[in-house]
Amino acid sequence: MSRIPPPSSSRSTTRAPTTPVKSRGAAPLTPRVRTQSTKSTTPSKPSSKPVVNAAPSQDTPPPPLSIKEAIALRRAEAKKAQSKLSSGPQHDFLSLDDASPVPAMKQEDEDILGRWPIRETIERARSSGSLNLATRSLPCIPSALFEIHLGITPDPLKSVPNEPVLPPSAPSDAPKRGGKRDNPAWFEAQDLQVLKIWNNEIVEIQHEISLFGSLKTIDLHQNKLRALPDTFADLTCLTVLDLSRNALTSLPTNLFALPELTTLNVSHNSLTSLPFNAPFASRSNDKGRQASSGSFFAPAITRSTSPLPRLINLDASHNKISAKNIDLELPKSLTKVDLSSNPLGTDEPRCRSLLQALGALPRLKELRFDGAEIGNDAFLPGLFSLTPFASLRILDLGRTKVTLEATKEALKGMKQQITYDITTEDPPEGFTRVIVGKKIIKEAWEIEAERQAKVRRAKHGDLLDDWETLSASNAGTRTNGSTSRAEGNVSPTPAPPKPREEVVKESWEIEAEQGLLTEGGKRRARAAAAAAAAKDLKAQSGVGIGNPSQPTEHSASSSSSGLSLANPQYYSQTTQTLTLPPSSPPTKTPAHTRTFSLAAPSLSSVSSVRTTDIAVPPPTLPLSAIVAQPFANTLRVLILTKRRLDKSFSLPGVDAHDGFLPNLEELNLEDCGLADLVAVTRSSPSSGTVTPPRTSEMILPLISKLFPSLRTLDLSHNALTSASLTTSALSNLILAAPETGRKGLKHLRLKGNALTELEAFQGLAESFKGNRQVPEWHLDELDIRDNAIGKLPPELGLLPMDVFLVDGNTFRIPQRRVWEREGTKATAR
Repeated sequence: MSRIPPPSSSRSTTRAPTTPVKSRGAAPLTPRVRTQSTKSTTPSKPSSKPVVNAAPSQDTPPPPLSIKEAIALRRAEAKKAQSKLSSGPQHDFLSLDDASPVPAMKQEDEDILGRWPIRETIERARSSGSLNLATRSLPCIPSALFEIHLGITPDPLKSVPNEPVLPPSAPSDAPKRGGKRDNPAWFEAQDLQVLKIWNNEIVEIQHEISLFGSLKTIDLHQNKLRALPDTFADLTCLTVLDLSRNALTSLPTNLFALPELTTLNVSHNSLTSLPFNAPFASRSNDKGRQASSGSFFAPAITRSTSPLPRLINLDASHNKISAKNIDLELPKSLTKVDLSSNPLGTDEPRCRSLLQALGALPRLKELRFDGAEIGNDAFLPGLFSLTPFASLRILDLGRTKVTLEATKEALKGMKQQITYDITTEDPPEGFTRVIVGKKIIKEAWEIEAERQAKVRRAKHGDLLDDWETLSASNAGTRTNGSTSRAEGNVSPTPAPPKPREEVVKESWEIEAEQGLLTEGGKRRARAAAAAAAAKDLKAQSGVGIGNPSQPTEHSASSSSSGLSLANPQYYSQTTQTLTLPPSSPPTKTPAHTRTFSLAAPSLSSVSSVRTTDIAVPPPTLPLSAIVAQPFANTLRVLILTKRRLDKSFSLPGVDAHDGFLPNLEELNLEDCGLADLVAVTRSSPSSGTVTPPRTSEMILPLISKLFPSLRTLDLSHNALTSASLTTSALSNLILAAPETGRKGLKHLRLKGNALTELEAFQGLAESFKGNRQVPEWHLDELDIRDNAIGKLPPELGLLPMDVFLVDGNTFRIPQRRVWEREGTKATAR
């Protein structure tokens, strides 16, 4: 028999928990006189996993949520969206419950996770000392928390003039859960020690928060806080404080005098300074340690005499803090400091002073400046000669203007060995990992292979020098041999050096040196072998007979002088279509990115290529040769299929602001082996010279720039990934822009590539919310078949298009019967 109760048509104000919870009776609330609490034992474990990060965050999102927290977050967002959309007539009731005269804020919906209502959660926190009100869409800390735990009513907040009223507790005569009282007795109550109220809509906090003197952990991240009350710094028992992802511009001065704080996370705010010494600037040496809270019965507030004496982790990344606004009297107990993505400024003396102050910290192990504004002027040679980072393990200077040479000169005084290899493992004891420039994470076997290669070069370096000296002397003897023999002063031939010892290598070392430990490396090796074999076969079949030393220049000159692309075998005057022959041997079936073979083609297939096709330029898109033809301004269709010999675009030497081939409407690049980045050469149509060398550019922005009138683009059976499909690239490619003359795409075919996601199309679909009748763009066909797409976002339904082909992908949701309409021309959404 199923234990799930049948659904009810009416709403319920309470819901039984999914797990048995000890029930307690209600106790009368009486005001209590709070005294200074002594050091208590470890607080009871909270019901959910702590969210505060002990390690400073890099440029990464916050830690992953548990399943329950993620579901609660999604439910809160859906509830907000539903409340915004419910703006219909007041008399349009769905049921009698909806027509109830009781205000909606007093009827709390059932929680999808089976969590207790807010008031009951607050009441139960009296027995556990831990309160979790995360993802509840709260505009402020509920006043019921102060009323139930302290017996006081806080002052109203300016940001929340009308605080939502929580529904009352169950009446005393109502049946109790488990037959016992729900609330703890007066002798069972505990002081509140953990308050987690993250991911809400809180803008302001009541100043009465200071009356919870036993709080040790406060998590307020991902709210909308603009400021904190000054009394917030009276919570002298705080050990963990997370204020990240808010809108704070400053912190209370006395916050830097908290005596027990160990972890402070203020990242992703708008802070401009870190005034560690501000609470002590106007104090004498012994005065000001204790301050009264304004009441005779209230305990005295004990503050520290130095800035945050027990602070271990400080994360102040992604703020607006400059070096001149950071006090140099730093907490001596710091082990991890993160100042990434801060405008530390161009004040080099102040930056150097800050670095020296950080270098003097005896326990500092991690220091991160990733993406901060700091340059070589702050890292002078010998900067850390007196303060050499005694315990430093990681120094992150990635994405800064600091160079590797300046870092080496500045860190010469360190006693640890410095390594610049970036791995996923922690550096060994006695080593300091320095990250400079672009982060390239290597596996352990790669670092070991490089180390052994260096050892071999150092071991056999002398023998190599001897061989080079011998070769130079023999060359000199051969050059001046006749003169030496004539004069009779032939120098004796030096004795050959001992043969070099054979170095026995492991199989994995050989594969590592050849780059064959990964599947991608093996594919590249097979492709290189296939290209070499194809080149030899074409040479045997007569390629470049006239000038075998320079086949490329010969082909270019032939196409410009002897053979014209206007030949009827390539260009059709009736349809204004140019079809260039494949540069790779034709196959019976189209190649697929995930299945095609890179083996060398047979000789018979190579011989089937026409000899006149040799004169066609080998690049996939020889635009420099096409624009020189007389039909360039009227060309409408350009077909370039299976052109794999030279996967590059050859462009004219001058840039055209309005693009090339102004009337081109269809471009077919099917089965050309193109990737996200395409090699680009700019050459002169007359001479065929290439200036400058090849560069790499993203393929979609390049195509949209070259062909403004494009209406059909076929990139099927290539090697494109989702990295090339950005929202901006798709917008510039397929959306019409009358001001620039762009007409917009009608057909986009991406069949048989390596696409794994459609986030770019999802972002593009956001612009069509509420209006699908967009005159600038309406897509007739979008073909993404035979890719590796694992999810079909529902937002794609906002795109105005007629045919959407999605078959042959890996996603299973939604089911096929949902997105396929039988009897129509479309494989629909």
